[in-house]
Order: sequence, then C-alpha cells, then structure tokens
Amino acid sequence: MSEERRRGDDDGEEGGPGAAYMQFVVMEELLDKLKLLNYESSFSRQIGMKPFSRHYFAIATNPGEQFHAFTSLAAWLLRTAGKHMDQPQEYDDPNATIANILDELRQFGHTVDFPPSKLKQGCGEKCIEVLDKLANEALKSTMFMWNRPSYPEEEADEEDIIDDESELELNKPLEEVEQADDEDEYEDEARILDLDGLKKNKQSQDGESSKPEEILLSTTDAAEWKLEVERILPQLKVTIRTDNKDWRVHVEQMHQHAGGIETSLTETKTHLDKLHDEITRTLEKIGSREKYINTQLEQSLQEFRHMQDRLAETKERYRQGSGGVTERTRILAEVTEELEKVKQEMEERGSSMTDGAPLVKIKQAIVKIKSEITQMDIRTGVLEHILLQAKMRERTENQRQLPGDDPYEIKAY
Repeated sequence: MSEERRRGDDDGEEGGPGAAYMQFVVMEELLDKLKLLNYESSFSRQIGMKPFSRHYFAIATNPGEQFHAFTSLAAWLLRTAGKHMDQPQEYDDPNATIANILDELRQFGHTVDFPPSKLKQGCGEKCIEVLDKLANEALKSTMFMWNRPSYPEEEADEEDIIDDESELELNKPLEEVEQADDEDEYEDEARILDLDGLKKNKQSQDGESSKPEEILLSTTDAAEWKLEVERILPQLKVTIRTDNKDWRVHVEQMHQHAGGIETSLTETKTHLDKLHDEITRTLEKIGSREKYINTQLEQSLQEFRHMQDRLAETKERYRQGSGGVTERTRILAEVTEELEKVKQEMEERGSSMTDGAPLVKIKQAIVKIKSEITQMDIRTGVLEHILLQAKMRERTENQRQLPGDDPYEIKAY
C-alpha cells in the first residue's frame, strides 16, 4: 500500500519520497485560488461556515462535516463557473450529489479515472483534485489572469552597508553589542521631534528679530543635497515602542472592534429583517387561515358542543344507573351464596338417607363406648383393691397399738 501511495498510480507518475505530501501543497494552492475568488465573503458568510485552514481537506478530522463542506464548496464553484447546481443539504443522498458533481466536471472536459466512493470521506487527494479543477474553471469564467511577479530592485550600497555592520557586530563581544543597542535606542528616541523644546526655543527668540532683511538664496547643489538626503534617510526613522498597557493601543483595538461590530450588525440586521418579514407574513397567513377555518366550521363546532352536552348527560345517567346495578349485584351475590349453602346441605342429607354410613358410624360408636366402659370397670376395680389394702394396713396398725388385744384375734366392727 505504501508503494502505491508513493508512486501515485492515479496520476500515472512515479513519485518520490515527497509524493505523500503533494496533497498538502495542492491544498495550499487551492486555498490561494479560493481567496482570489473571494470565497470568505461570498461563500463562508452566506452559508455560516468558518474559513478553511490550509490543510482542511488534506487531513481527516470529521468525515460528516468535511463531506458537507466539500459538496457545498463544489456547488459554489460550479455556480461561479456558470453551471446551475443547487446548494446540497445534509439529508440529500451522497451518491446522487457526488454523481452530479462528477457529471459537471466531465462536461468541462476533465477525465474522472477514480471511483466515486473516494469522495464520500470529504477529504483526501481526490477531493482536493476535484476542487482544484473546479477552482481553475471558476477562475477562467471570471476572466482572471495570472501576471508575472515583479521583484523590487534593491540598491547595492545599502546591502554592503548592512553586511559590513552585521560583520562588525558579529566580531564585537556581547557586552559591546548590548551597549551599542542601548545607544542606538537612545539615539532613536533622541531623533523624535521634541515639540516642547521647539516651543521654548521659539519663546526665547521672540524678543529678538528673526526676520531677514533680504531674500535668502540657496547656494547648495541639488544633486549633493539629494545624495545627502539618501545617505541620512535610513537614520531618520521614528521608532515607537508598542506597549500593551498604552491607552492608545486599547483605543485602536476598541475602534477596530467597533468597526467589526458595525459591519457584522449591518449584515446581521438585514438577515434579521428578512427573517422578521417572513415570520410576520407567515403569522398573517396563519391568522387568516384560522379565521377562515373558524367561519367554515362554526356550525360543526356548535353541533359538536351540543353533542358533548348530551354525552355528559348520558354519562351522568349511566353513573346513577350503574350505582343501583352495583347494589343489586351485591345482593344477588349474597343470595346466590346462601342458595349454594342450602343446596350443599340438601345434598348431604339426601346422600346420608340413601347411604349406610350412619349405621356404620353408630356401630363404631357403640363399640368405642363399650371399650371405654370396660376400661372404666377395670380402673374402678383397681381403685377398690387399693382402698381395701389401705384399710387392712390401717386395721393392723390399730391392733398393734392396743396392749391387751390378741394380735391374731379378729374383731367384727
């Protein structure tokens, strides 16, 4: 891939190490051509887009924004070149927009030997190439001609003087150079006209008569005077140090900002006035349409209000009727529940009458009662036996306590 980029197979030329940076050079030339077409005022301000940097279409930053800028700039260049093309919108089909731009480019006689998909990114070598060709056609349509550059002629004496001074300064030590700079600054400040000193000199010479009695005639040669002026002219420069804290700088900035605000205000005011007029007309149309619709639908609105009143009355009657139905439904549920209980009892009694289960239950109950009686008899006998033994022990103890009684004699009580 790197070899293909270096070779530049699109142009059919063998590229060197700088072929990868050729698009940056072409982009700078394209920006110069756009400035010659005055794109900042006729394109950027109308669309509300910032001016392009010198590497805007050469580096990929935001594909969506760059593609919109590419299509908008191409459409503007086509309109400048005399072709008719509408301003592309963000929701337009990108394939259709690219196809229209390439068709217009072919009509100018240029060949397109690359797929249109390379223009979807909005940046890169092919986008810059298309814009550069369209810019050339726009310059041709505006009858722009490239003139040869005119170089200013410089005097050799001044160059020699400057070279000699620079060589001397390079040979001087650092302290002497700084001291010489301070002296030059002092001399530059001293060359500034001192108005206060002139006023004092004028006041001191007021007492003396400065008017000449005869007409003065100059005896100086004009050529020598011009030579002297040319020699002294570089030394008569007035240097003013710019200080950010100086009030003059702030006043100048204020004037610049005020001018920029006034120009922006005039442009913005025209747009706002147009927008205000459009909004006013739209509101008037909406008001007239609303009045027309109200007059046409007045009878329908009255019928609708009447039907709403009837609906409210019907809802009120339904609410009252639904309250009685709810109460009756509750009573019906209670009666139904009681009826179910009665039916269940009747079914139980009918089944018990036809079934022998009660007799079985009675027999089981009798058997259970007999077993319980038997257990009670056993417990009663056990208790009687215990009582009898207790009485026998008590009697034996009583007999032992009596002295004259025979222990083996049984007495009847």
